[in-house]
Amino acid sequence: MKVLSSLKSAKKRDKNCRVVRRKGRVYVINKANPKFKAKQA
Repeated sequence: MKVLSSLKSAKKRDKNCRVVRRKGRVYVINKANPKFKAKQA
């Protein structure tokens, strides 16, 4: 999982990417291709 300062770019990498908020952190999750996972601390 990558830690990024901006997740807008990560969202555009793949059509299955979703931006999700959990416990005050922002995550990009991708069920189809898990290598695109990212979080913003």
